[in-house]
Parts: sequence; structure tokens; C-alpha cells
Amino acid sequence: MKKQGLVAGGGIGGMAAALGASRAGWEVRLYERAAAFSEVGAGVQLGPNVVRRLQAWGLQKALQEVAAFPTRLQVRSATGGRELAELPLGNTAIERYGAAYATIHRADLHGLLLAAVGKYTDAQLNLGQAIEGFADGSTARTAIPGAETAITVRTSLGKEVEGDALIGADGLWSRTRLQLLGDVPPRPTGHLAYRALVPQGALPSSLRTQQVTVWLGPRLHVVQYPVRRGELQNLVVIIEGPAPADLQHWDHAANAADLEGALQDACPALRHVVDGVAAAGTGWRLWPLSDRPPVRNAGEMAQGLVALLGDAAHPMVPYLAQGAGMAIEDAAELQRALSMHDLEVPLRLTRYALNRWQRNARVQARARRNGRIFHAVGPVRWGRDASLRLLGQRLLDLPWLYRGDGSVASSL
Repeated sequence: MKKQGLVAGGGIGGMAAALGASRAGWEVRLYERAAAFSEVGAGVQLGPNVVRRLQAWGLQKALQEVAAFPTRLQVRSATGGRELAELPLGNTAIERYGAAYATIHRADLHGLLLAAVGKYTDAQLNLGQAIEGFADGSTARTAIPGAETAITVRTSLGKEVEGDALIGADGLWSRTRLQLLGDVPPRPTGHLAYRALVPQGALPSSLRTQQVTVWLGPRLHVVQYPVRRGELQNLVVIIEGPAPADLQHWDHAANAADLEGALQDACPALRHVVDGVAAAGTGWRLWPLSDRPPVRNAGEMAQGLVALLGDAAHPMVPYLAQGAGMAIEDAAELQRALSMHDLEVPLRLTRYALNRWQRNARVQARARRNGRIFHAVGPVRWGRDASLRLLGQRLLDLPWLYRGDGSVASSL
């Protein structure tokens, strides 16, 4: 009989987990609290390390139909406007790392994973029903070594469902994590992200872009890049400031006046980019950033018949553009581990965690470090800009990240 995998959460991580577990030969039942699948309008950057995973799942064509593929990444001064450094992408990334660098709308990434789950698997998707808690038979005192054990989950509709493993992909405020690790809430970072999606056709030609541009300023930075085949431009302005009281609901209506005040010292070129949002008739949304300390050991990602994946395991600030990417890498490694049919399930999940926790911790730590560098002031800022002008591509290219750990799951 096939093993039964239960997945908590139907976001990008949950969909990737369902796809990976199904490809490992498991029957999957996914539970999503929302009544319909949806993603808030925002962009996602996918490095070659992530695109290779999607290719291995047979999703290259689907990705090409919805994503944009920038040819370069440019870093500019937010106050002076001058270019500090650039990193070639496009064919250069393909030649170096075996895959392109892609930028994509979150809804489009979720949609292609959802379509793949529907096309290639028999996974059951249960909407309007969340996993609220679990009982892990493998950790019970009466469990007999070597005997088959099961995990029982309780859903928000009062149902009890039994399976062979539970994958917690239920996000930053994961209930699965809370029960497994007894953790404290995520930590507010003091950084606020203002996000906007603008139709490029509504912008003057001088403000349209098909590349990634990062603007670095004191206590703030701005990122802009194309999504949805280049038809939309994603803008993110991250500043330092107090977080809203309700952190669990990250998408808030933003106060444009506060944003304008934070950018009062920005160069005219950057101000024109930001002003283009209002001129195009679109608005801003506000995202207060929270994270957790880097993963400390494999036990923080899997215990018994329960494993954590994506933001439930290792939420990170977006200063390395790898949040969604690490969730997809997790799912690819989960597929490899669940395919080890000669091992008992707890050992498979332990293998998954052992192969993932250190890389995730490194990405979390590097993202935090980037945040300090991006927002630097005084002599540190001057040294940062001088280093970028001198070393440029050597600082921006990240072979350790884009080559990945070699654990690409087998293709469909």
C-alpha cells in the first residue's frame, strides 16, 4: 500500500511539497484554511538553483509561459543615482549554473505548481479546512520499535484524519511548528516593505524595465523587476519603521504619505520610479517583515512523523530573494527522502532535515546580513559602495547559492 502524506498549507511551499511527495510514490492529502487558492499580488525572484528544481519536475515550459527572464541585475545609489555594480544574468546564468534567473508573479508561481499537482498527481486538495493539531504515534511511549506507526491530525472542521507523515507547510505562523517545537512567535524586524505591481504599458517608456534594479540608500532600499512575461513591473520599497499591531495579516493598505517621507532624500531618478505607481493608478500594499533565528539543528525541521517546510521551518527576510526558493528546494529534497522506501518514515524525514537545515540556516543568516549592508549608514555605507564599484560582479554573484547542493529531484 502507498504511504499517506498529509500536508498542512496550500501556498507555494505546500503545493511544492504535495508535488514532491506524490512523485515519491505517496498518496497526498493537502489541507488549506482558505476557501479558495489565492496569492497576494507580489513578485518573486527565482535563482538558477530554484529554476533547476522546476525543470526537474517538468515545469520549464510552464515557467517560460508566465515568468520574465532579466538579462542583468544592476545596483544603484538611492541618493546619487549612479550605478555601483552589475551582474549579467540571462545566458550568463544559464552557462554558469545550468538554468536562467527568473522573476515571476507569486500567483503565477503558485498557479503552475497547482496545475502540476492536478495534472501529474492524484493529490486530494481540501479547501476551507486547516490542520489544527496532531498526535504522532511514533513518539508514543507504547510505540514498538520497528512497528508501523501513524500520525492523526485534527482539522478545523472537527475531522480526524490518519496518515503516515505530516508535512507542516503552513507558513510563518505555523500551527504545526507551534505544537512540534513549542516556539515563540516570529520576531518583528523593524523593517516595512511597501509593494506595488504596475502595468508596464501604463508607465512612460523611461520607467519600464526588463532587468532587476536594486537601489541602496541609508536605512532603506528599493527593488524593481519585471514579472508576468514582462507585462508588469514589481516594485518593493523597504524602509525601517514601526510595525503595525496586527502582524499575522501581512497585507495592509499602505500610507503613501509615509513612503514619500521616507524617500525625501532619494535621487530624482528613484523618485520618478516610485511616483510612477500613483501615475499608473495603482496603489501600495504594506508588508511588515518578521523572521526567526537561523535553524540550529535538524530537529527543528523534523521529529518523528512530522517535518516542517518553507516558512514554517525557516522564515527569512527577503534580502537574498530566496524565501520561495528554499521552500521549493525543501520539497525537492523531501521527494528524495520519501522515496527511500527501505527506511522507516521517521528516518526518511530525519534524512530530509539533515540534508536541508544547514543550507537553510546559511541562507537565513546571509539574508539578515544583507539587510544590514543594504541599509548601512555612515562609513559602512561608504565602504559598501566603494567595494561594489571595485569588485562588482564578484560580490553580487553567489556560486554557493546558485549551484545549490546537488540534490535535484528526478524528473517527472
